[in-house]
Amino acid sequence: MDFHHVIEAAGIVALGLVFYSYARRWLEPTARIDRRLRALVNGVFFGLLAITLMISRIQVGPGAFVDARAVPIALVTLVEGGWAGLVAAVVAAGYRVWMGGSGALAGVLWLLATAGTAALALAWARREGRVRTRHAFALGAAVFVVTFASFLVLGARGIEMFSRDWLPLLVVSVVGIGGFTRLFTDVANAQVAEGARREAAELRAINLLARAAAHEINNALMVVAGGLAILAKRLPADSEDAQWAARAREGVNSVKDIITRMNSITQIEAVPAHGMLPPMLDIRKSSGSE
Repeated sequence: MDFHHVIEAAGIVALGLVFYSYARRWLEPTARIDRRLRALVNGVFFGLLAITLMISRIQVGPGAFVDARAVPIALVTLVEGGWAGLVAAVVAAGYRVWMGGSGALAGVLWLLATAGTAALALAWARREGRVRTRHAFALGAAVFVVTFASFLVLGARGIEMFSRDWLPLLVVSVVGIGGFTRLFTDVANAQVAEGARREAAELRAINLLARAAAHEINNALMVVAGGLAILAKRLPADSEDAQWAARAREGVNSVKDIITRMNSITQIEAVPAHGMLPPMLDIRKSSGSE
């Protein structure tokens, strides 16, 4: 096996890790694109990585080559979901069809089956809480089985090729997927934790501001409410002025309800921008009143 080609393939997958780290940090916190478009962006990039790995093959003997095309497809499925894996597989499959040859069908089936197998592994991992090491290595073994099945499509020639190259293919599948999954999931978990810390800090700042504002408003409101109570005693009960005073007391009660909600904010819910109005905090939803 040419270890120079192995290092080159590992470097290509590492490039995917760097891209994923920066892309997730840039896209998720700012909500610049929704989740479906994020899956598309990552799927296309990892599909291009799979194409690069198909071009940068690993020489395992005289005239014998294997590649790690399945690794980025499996990885992006595990960290971004089935849609991202499907996009990556379709992109790589398009290139394989363009290359042509008698093995085109087997290559396309291999790519699509890899994405499907990774999606099943992700569903298994989600039922157990998160992606763990056992899920990654089990997926690597499953991808090796899928690889074997794709060689069977070629008939006797495929079986001959697989019997010659099975060990490098096993190493690429199990070590490549199992080894890099931990790095990718660490990036994903770190971004989730960072997002949670950021949201907690934002909620704390909003709570401090809201409670301070509520306190100041309440102090002024007590003076207004006291004045209205005294005024109501001095006005004739059926006069127009008494009716206006009653409406003012209703307004005071509404402001008291707002103060209560300001002191009960437990989450951050925003009102979308409308016309000239910028986005703002939705106090009702943020306090659980709705």
